[in-house]
Amino acid sequence: MGGDRGPAAVVAGLVRSADKNAEIAFILHGDEAILRPMMAKHPELADRCEIRHAPRVVTMEDKPSQVMRHGAGTSMWSCIESVKLGEATVAVSCGNTGALMAVSMIRLRKMPGVNRPAIACLWPSRNPTGFNVMLDVGADIKAEAEDLLQYATMGASYARNGMHLARPRVGLLNVGTEEHKGRAELKEAFELMPAIAEVGDFEFVGFVEGGDIPGNRVDVIVTDGFTGNIALKTGEGTAKLISQFLKEAFSATFLSKIAALLSLTSLRRLQKRSDPRRVNGGVFLGLNGTVVKSHGSADATGVSAAIKLAFQLAKSGFNDRLAARVASAGRAGQDATLNEAEADAPLKGGDPA
Repeated sequence: MGGDRGPAAVVAGLVRSADKNAEIAFILHGDEAILRPMMAKHPELADRCEIRHAPRVVTMEDKPSQVMRHGAGTSMWSCIESVKLGEATVAVSCGNTGALMAVSMIRLRKMPGVNRPAIACLWPSRNPTGFNVMLDVGADIKAEAEDLLQYATMGASYARNGMHLARPRVGLLNVGTEEHKGRAELKEAFELMPAIAEVGDFEFVGFVEGGDIPGNRVDVIVTDGFTGNIALKTGEGTAKLISQFLKEAFSATFLSKIAALLSLTSLRRLQKRSDPRRVNGGVFLGLNGTVVKSHGSADATGVSAAIKLAFQLAKSGFNDRLAARVASAGRAGQDATLNEAEADAPLKGGDPA
């Protein structure tokens, strides 16, 4: 109910997903008086979609703290509650991101061993899969070394299950690739990461730069939510700007319009590959339940893409696998920290070495 385009876009995306995948069933949360007439136009979904009445809506202006205290009865709260109760395997929402994370945190709770959940997104890249994973992109603006290690584990698990990469390559986003560069928490995470990589079954490639985000050097980019969110929105804004420039260039003169017609097939291929709707859906990682956050402005295509991602993660048993990886990595991180502390400690019975 809370997306920019209202429930019509969500229902249209649901219908499109149902048409493509016979294995999906739905619980649609919101005002029944609005949703039922929409669903009545699609009788083929009667046995696959249950409408769960929720009279209230979380708006884009609502503060997360307010929703945490007074969110019961909203479609967002009802949606997350269905995952908590085991009625649904995964939640998809186009609503207020901050509110969705707050409700997800309070109802689903964090996985054991997770300090800060993260939001992971897919980024178009030069890799064979066509995408890279980046996290965190906005769940929390801060990240200590331990958080970055957990992000690496969760991101690698996401890439393994969502993109079918047997051994993902993970990099830490920094202002340079040299080991001496970056903030203290980045340097600490850099030192501890090899031990985590061994347990998490991923390859640590070291520090990566902004230019590597769409490149083919790495599969998973780990950063704090402040940096990740700015990078994400800068990339989206740049993609829109280039699209506008191309339209202006190809409509400037008669000859350019002819050139546009001649290159129409290539332009459509480019548009499809860079279409943000195809990679719509940020995944909340580190919770006792899977939540996919769709863009608030998503249309039917975007909503369908988010549902497809949710289905793939649910089908793979992603959250159970992620919990096991986090637990193993947590033990490895403790051992690595202990070993580092012992190496730095003075020798017993004598002067420091």
